[in-house]
Amino acid sequence: MEKQLNELRTLAAHAENRRTETGIPRVTMVQGTIPEHQLAADYEPMINLILRGSKTMTVGGRTLHYDPATYFVMSVGLPALGVVRPSEAGEPYLAVSLTLDAGIIANLLSDLPNTGSRWGDEKHAFSVAAVTPELLDAWARMLRLMSHPSDIPALALGYEREILYRVLQGPMGWMLRDIALPDSALARVNQAIQQIRRNYALPLRVEDLAARVAMSVSAFHRHFKSVTALSPVQYQKQIRLLNARTLLIASGYSVTAAAHEVGYQSSTQFSREYAREFGQAPGRDAMRIVSEMRL
Repeated sequence: MEKQLNELRTLAAHAENRRTETGIPRVTMVQGTIPEHQLAADYEPMINLILRGSKTMTVGGRTLHYDPATYFVMSVGLPALGVVRPSEAGEPYLAVSLTLDAGIIANLLSDLPNTGSRWGDEKHAFSVAAVTPELLDAWARMLRLMSHPSDIPALALGYEREILYRVLQGPMGWMLRDIALPDSALARVNQAIQQIRRNYALPLRVEDLAARVAMSVSAFHRHFKSVTALSPVQYQKQIRLLNARTLLIASGYSVTAAAHEVGYQSSTQFSREYAREFGQAPGRDAMRIVSEMRL
């Protein structure tokens, strides 16, 4: 598979050390050193393929490590912490991602027999699996379109379906299948996740969320924690803190203004939870990051 990886590295060589658009819908890439604060983020559902170097992703209390021998799938939006590393030879980190579209997955499933099986008792909506030559081939066809942009409207969706199909065939296929099936527990939890993300600054009533997705409160708590490695309240708190950090860094909000904007009634509680999450008080953390960005 090294020959396939080398071709992919060449195709993605012009990626920058930030999210780099490819011109292909839902496909992005990144290369080099990524600032820590950018890797602590609210991630969209995705398939992430590392071409060089390695990455560690932490969601809740669960940490996963992956490299060019593996790929990462996150089937629902999750707040996570990330760390990227260069290769053992010192070459810069390089990766490509496909943002998942549940509608495209559902359309693909309608053309397929029941595909993919649950991986033992695994129920988290994020995991790592061994990469396959067939998956790398599909990615190569997709990235070659960057050199032929006029072909993208006609061919990109077919290559996207092939990437999804290869993942559906693997040990994490159930994640894609379940997120596209409206009556699955994973899809119901995803509905609740979307509700929290849209209204993260509002008070959270778990009972209302559970009723909204037609689950008992106990079943909702159990499935939510299983899928996200977080409770609903922990999920909301992390989304609030990540958005507050963006307000402090990018928009110049004061600590008090950022706290109130994301839903905290007490700036003292906000500062305490922020420091626990990011290791420093919010004002000091923002000053550090802004200073590093100016270097």
